[in-house]
Amino acid sequence: MTTWQELIETGRPIIADGAMGTMLMTQGLEFGDPPELWNVEHPEVIRRVHRGYLESGANVILTNTFGGSRMRLELHGRQDRVGQLNQTAALLARVEVDQAAHPAIVAGDIGPSGQIMAALDGTLEPEAARAAFAEQASALAAGGVDVFWIETMSDISEIVSAIQGAHDAAPDKPVIATMSFDTRGHTMMGVTPEQAAAALLEAGAAAIGGNCGNGPEELVPVLERMHAAYPNAVLVAKANVGIPRLVNMEIDYGGTPETMAGFATQFRGAGATVIGACCGSTPAHLLAMAEALRSASA
Repeated sequence: MTTWQELIETGRPIIADGAMGTMLMTQGLEFGDPPELWNVEHPEVIRRVHRGYLESGANVILTNTFGGSRMRLELHGRQDRVGQLNQTAALLARVEVDQAAHPAIVAGDIGPSGQIMAALDGTLEPEAARAAFAEQASALAAGGVDVFWIETMSDISEIVSAIQGAHDAAPDKPVIATMSFDTRGHTMMGVTPEQAAAALLEAGAAAIGGNCGNGPEELVPVLERMHAAYPNAVLVAKANVGIPRLVNMEIDYGGTPETMAGFATQFRGAGATVIGACCGSTPAHLLAMAEALRSASA
């Protein structure tokens, strides 16, 4: 089995996987339905998506648990299934990663709560958020994840609570943490790249960066600013392939594999070590990105 530290020590770019949600939509997932249920209802589809990314060169496979916290599952009346859905997701990813022909690890995916934190005049207190994220992280750890991957957060207090919860659940597992900088170089809650980097590193994240957003071009300056402020930090780039549009009654993100391949090398040049893709991406996008990074590193 490969470890996070072993991947880092190679000195080469680490390829993270691509989208899960938009891939499942092509397989019949209805908009608004919880993808996490597919871990038990359609496990073969989840494994196929993981396998596709591994065959395209991914070193990091995220579990299908973006909305797997009690807070998110409660929206669908599934809050009593946190343990089952998260542990099963980790086991599915574990099986595929262990059969991969190259070094790879499983990352337990933790997304935002969907609620507003008390610091922003919402109702979610940090202690409650931390406990809920710890519950999810415990189930992911029980399923065998190698690291935790916290993503698409906009508020510092929420992502710090998530990092703390992950550490509570499994202090020995590294935590990767990324925020979504989709509002003129800031997160929706006004957080700058420098503020995010400082807070995430102080909270104990092993790697930090940006994901999702409005497309790859907006992530390049975010990485440059993080790298300038913290040149020794391990940075992550996992952008959407573009802005979604409705084309022929289907959602199209626009970005081609060739476009994302070009941005992959830009992410690397901006200081990123861990490079993957988010919404709208497919194994074809990831393969093009992996090949471009290999060529650039040769």
